[in-house]
Amino acid sequence: MLKRVEITATIVLYNENIDELSKTIDCFLNIKVSKKLFLIDNSPIDKLKDKFNHQDIEYLFMGKNIGFGAAHNIIINKIRNFSNYHLILNPDVYFKPKIIPNLIKKIEKEDDVIMIAPKVVFPDGKHQYSCRRYPSFFELIFRRLRFYNDKVKKGNYLDKDLTIPFYPNFIQGSFLLFKTNSFVQLKGFDERYFLYMEDLDICKKIDLIGKKKMYYPNEEIIHILKKDSSKNIRLFWIHLKSSIKYFKKWS
Repeated sequence: MLKRVEITATIVLYNENIDELSKTIDCFLNIKVSKKLFLIDNSPIDKLKDKFNHQDIEYLFMGKNIGFGAAHNIIINKIRNFSNYHLILNPDVYFKPKIIPNLIKKIEKEDDVIMIAPKVVFPDGKHQYSCRRYPSFFELIFRRLRFYNDKVKKGNYLDKDLTIPFYPNFIQGSFLLFKTNSFVQLKGFDERYFLYMEDLDICKKIDLIGKKKMYYPNEEIIHILKKDSSKNIRLFWIHLKSSIKYFKKWS
């Protein structure tokens, strides 16, 4: 039987930049708690198979691109009764070793909170609006087209003091720390979304079970955020399809 750890994490990979990914992995391995990192590789070839050999890392090659949510869900049975906390982590996120222990301390004190996330900034230090109100369909379209009207600004909680912790509608999924038993109870992400909208959807599922999400700006991480769907027409259509699925499900 595997020895229980404080935290597990998953990073879903698809033809990643090795330098960026290595920095993210080092950030996780440097935290001072017991841990296990699962690398779920959706890439067409397993070129990373022997790249990250470490006792706290397990590499899983899918052989095909099964999608973001489905890949994260692969480890649900592995983390059940194995970790106290589970981190959904993007491969382009950097943070200091103290961030995760501090987030754990905060969420431990909040019985109704099952997911917590820190403030997010770009590499240049500019604020990234990672917590938002639930959007309308057209607000999502405006965001993808980078048309920042009043509706989008309101969706970014610009009417709130974002230096103070609060309970937002949803939090963007680059760094989401869950209580493991709650992530398992939610059955992870809805696998009907191949890519995009999974973070929005799981926040809705948290609402359904009467629990909360916390935005905790006392801690800060760096996220590169490539915004691929606004640059690539194929990814734009995938994002649009996911948006339609989301609104059909929750309307």
